[in-house]
Amino acid sequence: MARIGIDTGGTFTDLVLLEDSGRAVQLKLPSTPDDPARALVEGVGRVLEAAGGGEVASMAHGTTVATNALLEERFSSLALVTTRGFRHVLEIARQSVPNGYGNSYFWVKPAAIVPLERVYEVAERLNFRGEVLTPLDEEEARAVGRRLRDAAITSVGICFLHSYANPAHERRMRELLLQEHPDAVVSISSEVWPEYREYERTVTTLVDAFVKPHVTGYVERAADRLAETAPGAPLLIMKSNGGVLPAQAVARLPITTALSGPAAGALGASWLARQAGFERVITLDAGGTSTDVCLVEGGEPRLTKEGRIGRFPVRVPMIDIVSVGTGGGSIAWVAAEGGLKVGPRSAGAVPGPMAYGKGGSQPTLTDANLVLGRLPESLLGGAVPLHRELAEAGVGRLAESLGLSRERTAEGIVELAAHDQANAVLQLTVQRGIDPSGDTLVAFGGSGPLQAARLARLLGLQTVLVPPSPGNVSAFGLLAVDLADDYVLTQVHRHDAVTPAIAAELFRQLEDSAAESLRVQGVAADRIAIRRFVECRYLGEAYEVSVPVGERFAVSEVVTRFHDAHERAYGYAYRTEEVVELVNWKVTGIGVIDRPRLQPAPPGGSGRLKAQRAGFAVYDRADLPAGFTGRGPAIVEEYGSTTVVEDGFAFEVDRLGNLVLRDAQ
Repeated sequence: MARIGIDTGGTFTDLVLLEDSGRAVQLKLPSTPDDPARALVEGVGRVLEAAGGGEVASMAHGTTVATNALLEERFSSLALVTTRGFRHVLEIARQSVPNGYGNSYFWVKPAAIVPLERVYEVAERLNFRGEVLTPLDEEEARAVGRRLRDAAITSVGICFLHSYANPAHERRMRELLLQEHPDAVVSISSEVWPEYREYERTVTTLVDAFVKPHVTGYVERAADRLAETAPGAPLLIMKSNGGVLPAQAVARLPITTALSGPAAGALGASWLARQAGFERVITLDAGGTSTDVCLVEGGEPRLTKEGRIGRFPVRVPMIDIVSVGTGGGSIAWVAAEGGLKVGPRSAGAVPGPMAYGKGGSQPTLTDANLVLGRLPESLLGGAVPLHRELAEAGVGRLAESLGLSRERTAEGIVELAAHDQANAVLQLTVQRGIDPSGDTLVAFGGSGPLQAARLARLLGLQTVLVPPSPGNVSAFGLLAVDLADDYVLTQVHRHDAVTPAIAAELFRQLEDSAAESLRVQGVAADRIAIRRFVECRYLGEAYEVSVPVGERFAVSEVVTRFHDAHERAYGYAYRTEEVVELVNWKVTGIGVIDRPRLQPAPPGGSGRLKAQRAGFAVYDRADLPAGFTGRGPAIVEEYGSTTVVEDGFAFEVDRLGNLVLRDAQ
């Protein structure tokens, strides 16, 4: 039996087949942006062939379909239905200027995801307890359905005031709308994320409605095609919160799959780092199009509910990841003021960097690294030949316009890319009051190890960990995560008024939903785990802090944990005087899987020097035994990635085959 992890990126699709014995087979092939499922199905067939056939127990997939659809911002067929009197919820938003602007004079407010002419009001009203103040006007609801049909609106988000406390009006509105407009795709906020904060809940519901046709269509096509290649093997889709869910469940909440690829990489890298003895790390996932960084403490990536996809706040749990548009395919160009820039535009998989010889006409980060001798003559074991003369021509033209030498221009491209990636790490750490200097940088992805040592030096980090097969860590991460589903309920209680009976009833509702969902997905009872949380705040505060809750609810313990968490987050706590409010009650249902077994580094390997190139000692990673040590400047080549050990760094191969780089200066 084997499991297959599949990560589809903007440039490459990565696959890892892992057998029960621990043997792994990896594959990397160009993505097919016109139809991502094509590369996925081809990759599964090829990796099965490389493994010699066999039965597939399951396939786990990380996809960026939802994210890519959102970033294109083609919302012409999206509409909102809301409570009468709240038509301007998207226009009012948060009435705040984003960080980085001194005042509103310099900030241009972006257009709402849905313009006012596509916002429809219906008479109905609940109070914050979910009690009906104004019944739903069913005739008006039907009229809205007809107007949506006549306007050829295909995706609709329904978000009524306080529906998190009572979903009845939203559910009935959906029924009436679909009776009048059966072809509409509808999302309701009480199912997408039933939590208070009207603006974020509205946007999240609209995002879910918009991506639903994109995601469900893609997943259905992929599942149908894979059923022929690997019959009987269920397809699991990675979620933004670090869990997976069956493909057939994606249609219920497709927004939960946004950022699933980066989440898989952060989980896989943190799990591999923990096995190697590193608990606090910064993961660096650099591919062909972008770089994603994540802070890991105690062996677990941080989660956030304040995530964004593009410019849109998305109120669902997701791994806290900062992304920048810097990858191997990032295009180098000269700005109007005459300065050199790198990205965020990317050459992608088609045509790719100039060195690929597929029609690329602008130099990229990959081309610059090839000019500097930091890359071999081909990638992926010879499957992708690199044409040095094309890279030199592209970088040379850029050098002429800058008045620099070709090598100096290439060095500038590499340095600028490293600074862009360093800024992503600083956003995640220093800008949040966190000192990263003692952390280990875990570098993976096709281009992550190329830049890792340079990036570590920029950030003042002493250690870099490059896992085996770094180009496939995201695909591997998909095989190391559990099924997971989140449930939330907003009900505000003062700590001096809440009782164990109230808490038990709230958690019971959520736990029953979580357990039933996992049972439907085929998880055995002894494999189901439940985690409970409550989000608290001081009376008068606007934002909450999440704290874990044990099997037995004790309000004094919850309050103490909240004080501690508040002090860690903000530097102070009111431990004796202030009233604490328990606001959002949350449950995560987990279907536990067996983790992959890591194999020790294979014995043998000569450790001999493969070549000398551009002042670097070049090694073949497959020929480096455990315990091997060396010093930079050096290059370690392997299938799927290349690690550059900068001058002043020492490196060694640990017992699990990881490359560990340490700054020796």
